Amino acid sequence: MSEAEELGALRDQIDAIDQQIQQLINERARCAQQVAEVKQKYCSPGDSVVFYRPEREAQVLRKIMARNQGPLGDESMARLFREVMSQCLALEEPLTVAYLGPEGTFTQQAALKHFGHAVSCAGQISIADVFREVESGAAHFGVVPVENSTEGVVTHTLDSFVESNLLICGEVTLRIHHHLLTSEPSASVTRIYSHAQSLAQCRLWLDQNYPNVERIAVASNAEAARRASQEPGAAAIASEAAAELYALKPVHANIEDQPDNTTRFLIVGQQPTQSSGDDKTSILVASRNEPGALYHVLEPFHRDGVSLTRIETRPSRSGTWSYVFFIDFEGHRDDERIVPLLAEIQSKAVDFKWLGSYPKAVL
Repeated sequence: MSEAEELGALRDQIDAIDQQIQQLINERARCAQQVAEVKQKYCSPGDSVVFYRPEREAQVLRKIMARNQGPLGDESMARLFREVMSQCLALEEPLTVAYLGPEGTFTQQAALKHFGHAVSCAGQISIADVFREVESGAAHFGVVPVENSTEGVVTHTLDSFVESNLLICGEVTLRIHHHLLTSEPSASVTRIYSHAQSLAQCRLWLDQNYPNVERIAVASNAEAARRASQEPGAAAIASEAAAELYALKPVHANIEDQPDNTTRFLIVGQQPTQSSGDDKTSILVASRNEPGALYHVLEPFHRDGVSLTRIETRPSRSGTWSYVFFIDFEGHRDDERIVPLLAEIQSKAVDFKWLGSYPKAVL
């Protein structure tokens, strides 16, 4: 058999497999439509139907990764199914997701990574605007950054939870790669725009390569790219998506100081999320202003063997030198061992707020 004949036979096989895949995807989509019909049928009068279930999607994606046998990697396979699930969910209910914009930001990338490309993304000017969009019902969910592995916590996000009644219903992590973008020759760059966090994450690289070039912080990396596309002598630190959106060239790629630079984003919404079997819980606690107060709040976690994943301190708005603590830990608030733990912590705290229990990031 000749090369052309062997390739022809393999291509015929691929065409046949593609046809089967297409038929199965449409069959799955029809099942999704039937799920929507059943939910509407049994929904109580006056209640709204909940179509998107974060815990269910997390469980499905974990199963996909667990049974994958290659040659595609586990995450690659899960991302393919994420898009299938996104398209199927859109048949049940098209979702609108608010994110920290404008178009081309890392937060938009995080939104698409978590929800897939079948959602309608609405960029907002600030984190507070993301919360307002979801609170008003203009968006089903919001996506906001909460911490970066290099630069730490995003304080605006934590402060928004103090006043808001929105709940955390998911998380997504995104590996952050920064690129120097410009339409100019790199040697003619006189100023570099970027978000303050991105400038900080690339500080050492900038010191070595552009030590005398002005660095200007702006509201977002996408805004930086927009300015760089319009101003002579300007460059931006932003993503590949921003480069494509604003027709800029990435003259230097992956300029972040830490190669494992990662940002964690939170998904906020109005509905509590049921247990997925592998969850986190976030709470806000204000302790009494007395010796050992924080110890008494944290000691039950150690005693009961519950792993803390993050603790942050923010000034309280109730008085000078008073603080609130944001605590993330493993487990769901409905778990048998977590229920009494939260009750004990609440009894010891001056103020207590459950911010949400949600599936750990799958991808």
